[in-house]
Amino acid sequence: MYAGRSIRRTRQGDFEVRLSDEERELLRSIPPQMREALASDPGDPALARLYPTAYPDDAERDAEYRRLMGDELSAGRLEALDTLEASIDARRLDHEQALAWTRAINDVRLLLGTRLDVGEEPSTPDLDPDDPHAPVLALYHYLSYLEEQLVEALDFS
Repeated sequence: MYAGRSIRRTRQGDFEVRLSDEERELLRSIPPQMREALASDPGDPALARLYPTAYPDDAERDAEYRRLMGDELSAGRLEALDTLEASIDARRLDHEQALAWTRAINDVRLLLGTRLDVGEEPSTPDLDPDDPHAPVLALYHYLSYLEEQLVEALDFS
């Protein structure tokens, strides 16, 4: 990883992306895996986290909301993954691409965080290399760092 910020807004208004080849390869692996997860069992609690209940006290209204918005929400997720995939080697992103990267990375974090039972409190505990979840936790924390970089860069837009 480069010293300093990995993603920063430039004076021209676009976003400079300074990632190593290894980081780009890691990000390149995400869209196909996430597409597979999105197409899997809709009863998966991790997927439910991506599609939270809109009307917790009204099952009928919630079902109607899901019927009306479900395809649109899924299409937005897939579009963000497509953008991430298409621009993974870019050294600069425009505003829309940076937003898509943020959405795609956040969706992956939500999915991983739910599967790992990560709490709401931010933490970066020392990872035990013998923990079978260590690689996924490391990915989760890396994506958290990258998302923070994107959000901070976008905040100045």
